[in-house]
Amino acid sequence: MPQHKSAAKRVRQNARARARNRIHRSRMRTMVKSVLQMEDHGEASVAFSVVQSYVDRLATKGVIHRNKAANCKRQLQRRIAALASA
Repeated sequence: MPQHKSAAKRVRQNARARARNRIHRSRMRTMVKSVLQMEDHGEASVAFSVVQSYVDRLATKGVIHRNKAANCKRQLQRRIAALASA
């Protein structure tokens, strides 16, 4: 239980930020899964550009770590390259 007004405000702010971050993380995961499940190279590359910008935005804002963003993008790039060769 917060003992000061400022601590109570921080609790409220943290709760709002946590909810907002959860929404963005969930959306990112859904977007990544959709690209991983695609079978067409052209369609996957178009979707990848959207996912890439979204992941970079989340990393910039601090929702996810920048290394997590890099790993995520690399995984998608490898999947798209595999589609191209298949």
